[in-house]
Amino acid sequence: MALTIISLMKQVPIASQMRMGDDGLMDRTKAKSIINIDCQYALEAGLQMKNDNPDAKLIVCSMGPPSFEESLKKAISMGYDEAYLLSDRKLGGSDTYATGLAISTMLKHLGFGKGLDEDFIVIAGRQTSDGDTAHVPSQVAENLDVPQATFVEVASLNNNIIKAKRVIEGGYQIMSIPLPCVLSFTPTGVNPRRASLAGVVKAGNSKITIFGIDDINLSDQKIGLSGSPTIVAKVINIKSERAPIKMIDGRKEDELVTNLISSMKDGKNTLEVEKKKVVKAKKRPEDFAVVDFRDGASGILTWAEIVNGKISRPSLELLTPAKNLVKQLAEDTKIITVVIGKNLGNIPKELISYGADEVIVIDDDRLEEYIILPFASIFEQIIKKINPEIALFAATTPGRELAPRIGVKTNSGVTADCTALEIGEHIDRKKKTIFTPILESRRPTYGESKLATILGFTCPQISTARAGTFEVPAQDTKRKGKITSFEPKLIKEHFATKIIEKIVGKSGVDTLFTADIIVSGGRGSIGDNMKLIQDLAEALKKKGVNAEWAVSRPVVDEGLVEYARQVGQTGKSVRPKIYIAVGISGAIQHIAGMKESETIIAINHNAKEAIFKNADFGIVGKYEDILPELIERVNDGFTFGI
Repeated sequence: MALTIISLMKQVPIASQMRMGDDGLMDRTKAKSIINIDCQYALEAGLQMKNDNPDAKLIVCSMGPPSFEESLKKAISMGYDEAYLLSDRKLGGSDTYATGLAISTMLKHLGFGKGLDEDFIVIAGRQTSDGDTAHVPSQVAENLDVPQATFVEVASLNNNIIKAKRVIEGGYQIMSIPLPCVLSFTPTGVNPRRASLAGVVKAGNSKITIFGIDDINLSDQKIGLSGSPTIVAKVINIKSERAPIKMIDGRKEDELVTNLISSMKDGKNTLEVEKKKVVKAKKRPEDFAVVDFRDGASGILTWAEIVNGKISRPSLELLTPAKNLVKQLAEDTKIITVVIGKNLGNIPKELISYGADEVIVIDDDRLEEYIILPFASIFEQIIKKINPEIALFAATTPGRELAPRIGVKTNSGVTADCTALEIGEHIDRKKKTIFTPILESRRPTYGESKLATILGFTCPQISTARAGTFEVPAQDTKRKGKITSFEPKLIKEHFATKIIEKIVGKSGVDTLFTADIIVSGGRGSIGDNMKLIQDLAEALKKKGVNAEWAVSRPVVDEGLVEYARQVGQTGKSVRPKIYIAVGISGAIQHIAGMKESETIIAINHNAKEAIFKNADFGIVGKYEDILPELIERVNDGFTFGI
């Protein structure tokens, strides 16, 4: 049977045009929509595969309102053969779990799935700009019961084996994945092509096949707002807590730098502290039933990711919110950490010293490197055995693909990229019920302009935590805990995906988290391939300063710098004493990762860039002129007060 390449595509609203409705949730009805950027790269990846496999059929699928037809026709104009849209009012309000289920059910209806047509590849964008969860590709893969690879830059197909280059923290992997499979693509591959005139004519004459849920035999029990395992409880605006910037005056670069040094000695502007309004706690309705939905589930499960033989810092960070949640739950609530790898040695004891009450150890030579299928199966087996109420994962590349796959296995929703985790309660006035205790997972969304509170009603309640958001807990080497070995049942098919090669750059995963000064470059500083950015960081290091350099997402997306150095919503969150933003426009996605910095210095040639609204000191000028002068001052002993 001929190969079929299936591209999943989503149309997304422009974030700046979103408005908050009277119900406290987001209203996208008046916002213009475009094809999600990452999905555009996935569409191109499918076309590239067809170049090497000319007999392959290209189809594009989407889920959404009838207005999505416009984007589907654009895919046909690019070179796709067929388009399918799942559109039904009953799908409204679906979370990512319900979305993954609905899309995979449509694909099975079309004849694709394990045990059906085996000669197919599902490709998708890494994530969508309105949600940034990166959940759906993993959820579709689990529902179809096929292997996957996420965060893929480029992929080729030969002899029914995909060879893919996958971005990881600190570098990349070369992987082989057998058909059928699911791949999700980053926007760092081949740029999407423009539609040809012949393609536009073809699209105009094409008919989009539209399905309702009844057409694909999809029950409404696990879709839509009522069927989703998670709900958005509320959304609030995120307000800046930084005082107005001090703009530095000067005719030439030497004068600008001199005045910057003088201004920093005088101190930054301060924000007038507003009197906090006393918010009265909502009174519990006395006639409502109080329900503990956990059904016996207890304990907090975390994953200790092992990178180069060490516990990753984001995994240790998880223990901080876990310990805080324990204080809000029953006194006997335990933190149980799972660690998987080869020759783990003293790592379990180290995890106990940081706060784990029990460490479940899977020490297996085959599991030295993270591989999605065996790791997902191991967690499924452990969760079914110990029945935790909460499961926490770091929002690293592996964590962001592993958590949603586990969620499908356990029928649980997943909240991505959380910056706050608390125990609360949910009052359902329609059902006259109070659900408690429930995990309140808070995450920035809609381009970091809003903070959403997500609730899950199935256990484990699964969340991923943004790396760098929480501090690593203090270590107590005298602390006692339980270490348990676990023997999972693994089969040959779990190891179908293989890592051929792993390339890791000079920077480690954790260097940005501990730096006192970070020099960060954006699209406006790439003229010299980031040399001056690196030179300033290196000059500071030579003066004994704990300095590092980083970049914004556009620099990574253009393939100039490894993902490990990306700061922002989909990169790392950092909190250095000094953050120097060079040539960075100030997109809210980047601000999300650096806003906790003690002092922010912005250098940009365009005085109208948003970065100046989110910094303490600002210089308008060309980085090629300013940075050499700064480097010279550092060489003479200036270290920004560090």
